[in-house]
Amino acid sequence: MSREFRHIVRVKGTDLDGSKRLLYGLTKIKGVGVSLANAIVKIAGFRPDIRLGELTETETAKVEDIISNPTKYNIPAHLLNRRKDQITGQNLHLVTSDLTLRTRMDIDHMKNLKTWKGIRHSLGLKVRGQRTRTTGRKGKAVGVKKKAVITAAREKEKRGE
Repeated sequence: MSREFRHIVRVKGTDLDGSKRLLYGLTKIKGVGVSLANAIVKIAGFRPDIRLGELTETETAKVEDIISNPTKYNIPAHLLNRRKDQITGQNLHLVTSDLTLRTRMDIDHMKNLKTWKGIRHSLGLKVRGQRTRTTGRKGKAVGVKKKAVITAAREKEKRGE
């Protein structure tokens, strides 16, 4: 059976570079880190040095199934990104747009409850206890606005003060 190399591989709705090694190529999927990708490669039984573009369609489908249902393949719970979900109480692993949507829902839930983290999110401030005195100003003017000061000084000179 000859393997045809694919330069772009689509896994879980994400286009991946086929020239990358399997382990690091999988990390380009939002919600899949190096540890989970390593567990996926071991469970699927692939060689760690194989390129992503060398996978066949059935092997790609197997990888997608492992990512979709990691608990079915006995992946440890500490590798999942949604343990003891608030709604279902189960260990879940969310990827791509599901992860983004659920994160946004969690932040909105905190804002509605008016928790400390929710208030910080709504104000656009740091949430996890970082310092804010000097960092994280996000485009606000810091210090003196030189242009305004210079024009004010020139106008003062013209008036003869």
